[in-house]
Amino acid sequence: MAQRSRAEDLVVVVPGILGSTLADADGHEVWAASGKALVRGIRTFGKSVKGLTLPPGLGDEHPGDGVRPTGLMSDVHALPGVWKPVDGYSSLLNWLERNFTLHRRLPGEAADVPANLVGFAYDWRLSCRYNAERLAERVDEELGRWRVSRADRRDAKVVFLCHSMGGLVTQSYVEQCGGAEVTRRVVTLGTPYRGSLDALLYLVNGMRYGIGPVGLDLTPFARSLPSLHQLTPDYACLATGGRASLRYAREVAGLPGVDGELLRVAGLFHADLRESGAGARYGVEYVPVGGVRQPTPTTAGVEGETLRALLTIDGVDEGGDGRVPLLSSRPPEARRFAHTPWEKHGSLQNNKGVRQSLYASLTPEPPVHRGSEDEDVPLSVEAPEILVEGEVYEIRATVPPDVPGHDRVAVFAGVEGGPMRTMTNRGGGVYSLRINGLPVGGHRVRIGTRVSANVVMTALVLVLERG
Repeated sequence: MAQRSRAEDLVVVVPGILGSTLADADGHEVWAASGKALVRGIRTFGKSVKGLTLPPGLGDEHPGDGVRPTGLMSDVHALPGVWKPVDGYSSLLNWLERNFTLHRRLPGEAADVPANLVGFAYDWRLSCRYNAERLAERVDEELGRWRVSRADRRDAKVVFLCHSMGGLVTQSYVEQCGGAEVTRRVVTLGTPYRGSLDALLYLVNGMRYGIGPVGLDLTPFARSLPSLHQLTPDYACLATGGRASLRYAREVAGLPGVDGELLRVAGLFHADLRESGAGARYGVEYVPVGGVRQPTPTTAGVEGETLRALLTIDGVDEGGDGRVPLLSSRPPEARRFAHTPWEKHGSLQNNKGVRQSLYASLTPEPPVHRGSEDEDVPLSVEAPEILVEGEVYEIRATVPPDVPGHDRVAVFAGVEGGPMRTMTNRGGGVYSLRINGLPVGGHRVRIGTRVSANVVMTALVLVLERG
């Protein structure tokens, strides 16, 4: 086994929206299926969706419906109409244990056994403020237990490793719930500090899982979520009525599907985070990691009762990770910003390059040689994230023109577990591949410039069953 790097602090992994499993008051799973069982899990969730829909005016409270988080999602998961496919967190937690002196509390071990690696599950339906308060309770317990377990641990602090919305929950804990004093560092992967246009598109346009006899409509559920409203853009993003300047969503009256009060409260949530200054006073370091060069919806045009997504803002395509625009991927107080080797949002936590960049944030030890790092060719990848069984999956990769020989690169792609195939060179740095017969469930599709395991990125796709 390779030598593990020393980790002295408590490391807490905070997943994104949909990333925690949920159970009802009777202990029955209502959100837990992933991977190949994902479509069955969506059906099960849909049968309970009325009971899971949140009441209006909930604010930062719990609805008292008995739903509770039970763990982190292990594999590919998605919920059409709420969020697109995201990879699981088991691989990340296992990697942390293999490479650092970190360990989780084993199943069956007493709650008072100290552990310095914690996966924080939360009810992702609820507001980030509510979940930040729950995070405060968990950190108090785990850090206290870790500090008293040995004399040289009494000054230990917390390092957070957060994906997507998990970064907003953690930022709220640090800036609003007294967490700044015990937090050393907040590492965020694809956190939408200023929101994501995708969230607004879901709320306004809706999205129905209406395949076959199941015919689920999850739109009302999505529109009840304070969390989804807190993910909407906290920047001017809407072009309306021929106006030259963009407007904030909360400034546009009559947007269908948007709860005006939830949107207003979301704006206050982001404003409070910006104005807090608690993290700065205690020297908390924010280390944002964001995806680059991927086609990313950034603004939208209002067309009647729908929104048309645009990849540009003020005529400029700044890119992002496919879900979070570059302008949204870092807080103003961050002193440094790391970008991934061209990964997409849903797989940032499991990307090889991202993991290599985490060493400096997780251990006080000096850098050690970890083997040669080959130069990867940057790729911009477009691929459908949701298909119906029997549809052809077509993936398109573009090598930017500033890469020498961009129109003569060997690009490969393949479904995880299957062979890597050479993508067809379409000219001008564009490469494509069509894959037939993807079975129902969630899948990872690997794309890179080598057939080996050295892969540039992962595209995730959810295949729904035909009637």
